[in-house]
Parts: sequence; C-alpha cells; structure tokens
Amino acid sequence: MLEISARVSIPERELEFLTMRAGGPGGQHVNKTDSAVQLRFDYANSPSLPDSYKAALSAMKDSRILPSGWILIRCESDRSQLQNKETARAALVALLQQAGRPIKVRRATKPGKAAKARRVDSKTHRGKIKSGRGKIKL
Repeated sequence: MLEISARVSIPERELEFLTMRAGGPGGQHVNKTDSAVQLRFDYANSPSLPDSYKAALSAMKDSRILPSGWILIRCESDRSQLQNKETARAALVALLQQAGRPIKVRRATKPGKAAKARRVDSKTHRGKIKSGRGKIKL
C-alpha cells in the first residue's frame, strides 16, 4: 500500500513493475541481471485515486505522464532491482503528492500612494543629479 496522503493510498495491485537490463557501468554483472525497473500506473482508471488528482495529473507537464492516462517511471540508478523498485515507488509518491497540492491563485495587487510618491521623488532627484552634469553656463 502506497501512502500518498492521510486520505489517499494506492494498493500494490494497481502498480505494474517491468524489469529489464540496465545500461551503463557494472562489469559482467550488468549483462546478466535485469536490474532496471519500469513502474507503470494507470491513474486514469484507478479507483483509489480521487478525480482532483486525476485532473491535476493530466494538466501537469511531465514527460513521465502520458496522455493515455498512464504514468511511466524508469529507474536504473542502483545495481539492485529491489532498490530500484523502492526508488521508483518513492518517485511515484512524490509525483502524486505534487499533484495533490492545491494551485495557488495569484491575486493582483497595486502599489500604494506612498510607494508611487517615493518612485516619482527618486526619479526627479535622479534627473536633477543628471542635469547638474552639463556644461556650466556663464
């Protein structure tokens, strides 16, 4: 059971793990073992995921989230398949927690009268300094 938040959890049966050979260094060991892991999760058809999470996931711009409603996370950072599975699970939890956060609404603000006055005063002061740099008229 993956705990996403206090109210949202995903059972292990909804997760699919595929194993494959990992690239990169590792000597002869890398050619014999399937240590890389690909985690697949069908968030669009998941009964345990709320609709708000599904909408947020479909709106996110992440290469791991496919338009077909699947999340694909590939992990091959460790030489151990078990460690790669745990890393992939942690990445899925982080992605779903990010989708569960509410989007902050930006509220437009205007500068106050004092701020406007300070801005104008500094501009006129700077203009006086620059005008004093000209040639002296006799």
